[in-house]
Amino acid sequence: MSEAEAAMAGEDNETSSAGRADAHWLDRPEAGGWFAIWLIRFVGLHFGRGFARLFLYPITLYFYFRRGPERRAARDYFRRLDGRRVSGWRVMRLIHAFASTILDRVFLLARGIDGFRVTTRGVEELHRHLDRGHGVLLLGAHVGSFEVLRVLATRRPDCKLKLVMDKSKTPALTQLLEALAPELSDSIIDTARGGMDIVLALSEAVREGAMVTLLGDRGRPHELMREAPFLGADAPFPAAPWLIASLLKVPVVLCLGLYRGGDRYDLVFETLSERPELPRTDRMRVLDAHIRHYAARLEHHLRAAPYNWFNFYDFWQPQSATDAQPAVAGDLRHARVS
Repeated sequence: MSEAEAAMAGEDNETSSAGRADAHWLDRPEAGGWFAIWLIRFVGLHFGRGFARLFLYPITLYFYFRRGPERRAARDYFRRLDGRRVSGWRVMRLIHAFASTILDRVFLLARGIDGFRVTTRGVEELHRHLDRGHGVLLLGAHVGSFEVLRVLATRRPDCKLKLVMDKSKTPALTQLLEALAPELSDSIIDTARGGMDIVLALSEAVREGAMVTLLGDRGRPHELMREAPFLGADAPFPAAPWLIASLLKVPVVLCLGLYRGGDRYDLVFETLSERPELPRTDRMRVLDAHIRHYAARLEHHLRAAPYNWFNFYDFWQPQSATDAQPAVAGDLRHARVS
């Protein structure tokens, strides 16, 4: 039986093969590759977003039939979300939403938010933090699109936006984004630079009152992970964002750019902690409480907008690095942060 026939055979085949997913999200190759990503850029910018969106349908079908681990992970997510039988249509709809946000990055970076309808919730709360001038940690997830944060650039040009990310994981996509918006390079804090370089960059950003963005739903190998209830079962979440926020002494604000279909996005801000403190005596209990709160709010928004979960791997897999120490947080302990 071919892979396509097995996929069409139904849910039982997906369940029995769920264990074949890769052991860690870093093991998955970059989706699409250089040629496909740059082809979408060419088509989108020369023929328009409406025409380029037509290509999303064959792209969706290709990834549904050819990327088995991602397909199985999507089915697992929907089962945990509502406990119902998962149709292939729901999985394809999720893949299509993901592909849509990737395409929209081209236009958001090349032409700004013109042509998109973006609503905001909680932005006044974010402005309250920014007005203090001490910086803010925006904690997101692989949910929806982070590029809609460009809305803030038009409303708060006085505040810099710094993105903490690993540029080496998606080289083709990173190269495309930097070609579309060359100024993007100056706003990225690359985690591949090494612990102390990241520390200095974070410290400088905080001193300038910048918005520092982190994604708080994925950890790297040998990173400190803590489990929290999420969609009916415990899942591992990285501790580093909370350790960093505690040491930088900045508020933590949940930030999600939820894709609503077509040209519509909801940009949501929620304060998770005014200024997280992790006392020595009860450190892990307080840390776990912060992570559980983050996971609970993430689950809340996914139940309201389910086609925004873009972690296409076994998110609930057990982690063996629960006693590891993240390098960045370790270096921060020995750095002077104002």
